[in-house]
Amino acid sequence: MTRTLKITRRRFLKTASGGAISWLPLGTSMMIAVPRRKSSDIRVKRLRISYEDFPYRTPYEFGGRKVDRVTLLDVRCTVEALNGRVAEGFGSMTMGNLWSFPSRTLSYDTTLEAMERLAERIGKITRAYTEPGHPIDINFALEPEYIRAAAEVTKEMNLDQPIPKLGTLVTASPFDAAIHDAFAKCHQLNCYLTYGADFMSYDLAHYLAPQFKGEYPSQYLLRTPKPWLWCNHSVGASDPIEESDVAKPLNDGLSQTLGEWMVADGLTHLKIKLDGNNLERDITRVLHIDRVATEIEKRSSGRQWYYSLDFNEQCPDADYLLEFMNRIKEGSPGGYERITYIEQPTRRDLVATPSQLLFKASRLKPVVMDESLTDFDALLRGREIGYTGVALKACKGQSHSMLLNAAAQKFKMYMTAQDLTCPGASLIQSAGIAAHVPQIDTLESNAREYVPAANWQWLEKFSGLFEVRDGKLHTGKLTGLGLSAV
Repeated sequence: MTRTLKITRRRFLKTASGGAISWLPLGTSMMIAVPRRKSSDIRVKRLRISYEDFPYRTPYEFGGRKVDRVTLLDVRCTVEALNGRVAEGFGSMTMGNLWSFPSRTLSYDTTLEAMERLAERIGKITRAYTEPGHPIDINFALEPEYIRAAAEVTKEMNLDQPIPKLGTLVTASPFDAAIHDAFAKCHQLNCYLTYGADFMSYDLAHYLAPQFKGEYPSQYLLRTPKPWLWCNHSVGASDPIEESDVAKPLNDGLSQTLGEWMVADGLTHLKIKLDGNNLERDITRVLHIDRVATEIEKRSSGRQWYYSLDFNEQCPDADYLLEFMNRIKEGSPGGYERITYIEQPTRRDLVATPSQLLFKASRLKPVVMDESLTDFDALLRGREIGYTGVALKACKGQSHSMLLNAAAQKFKMYMTAQDLTCPGASLIQSAGIAAHVPQIDTLESNAREYVPAANWQWLEKFSGLFEVRDGKLHTGKLTGLGLSAV
């Protein structure tokens, strides 16, 4: 039970400045809830950030945008537990600014600079936070400060649009990952063994809603990772499907056409990027991919194909999606049956577009939230307009994934996991999430297609994860300390 005590207003304000504390006026004094403490709780002691830049071997097109490079934000964080143990954690994430901070008026370099400036602010905020806690507690307390910092950067740079919450989550995610990694290493455990009552002072009701009282993230996770996941191979909106589509041969020893990738990697799951604002082109592209897959299927023994369709919020309305699905079913009944889910068909802003009701579409196939899934309230709003599934992403934060995984499972939603063309440690973190969620059996692995150079240093240790030869990403080795990367 939480202890309480009386303190003066002056002492309360001095105490509260170090961290959020709930309080209740009581006469001339105040009643506050003393933060719960466990000897396993940690404080951040040191934190440093760095960047890595890599060019893409070929551009990746999605949502009407093409990306041809990546900047990784790397974070190293040293923590000390109340029991005196010290450990360093590592987190890494692509900034993904074209996806997390899209703009029609701001350049790629400008949005990237804004997120880098925000990273510096987030570093200062995190270093200055002195309250001990579980990593989810620390992230839960600091996220509002991160969002305020994003507003400050927006004002300082005189941007014509604010850094969105999604951009803030992506920027903060490697900090969160490094803290989770360090926490688990402090206690000589894998991260996925640290999400129960033995390490957490608060249950899920503290972070989500009263209906989660007495529950913890560990109840919704496997204690050991699944041995493998299906690789959900991304087909960019301008990627060549067969040889006649190749405008400029790369000749770098890797596959270039979809057909070549299918054969070389033994693929069975395809994630198809679509325009969302060009109905005829979207239909033609899916049917083209289905024809190529069907031809390869005839030469394969018993292999079955599965498609997921990602519109990256470009559909003008639900009617577009319904017509698209009907036309696909007419053009290829078998191809239609292969569709497992539809991802983020309409705009990410669920409040500004209340009319984007998706119930008719979700009766056909699961409709999955991605860009719009920024917190628990967004999940609730998404369900109100017809979303029936969620995509978990490491780029939104380890804490975010652990909490929304529990919520999605409790609500019996369709679940999948995506990456953000994550290379290296960020793919390891993504795979760890997917491999520990019982309902998820696929994961993207886009970096091997578009920026393989960023994976080279990881190939020897995790060859089965970074190289696909049987259509699978092998995740059985993700049992090391922390997030298993380093």
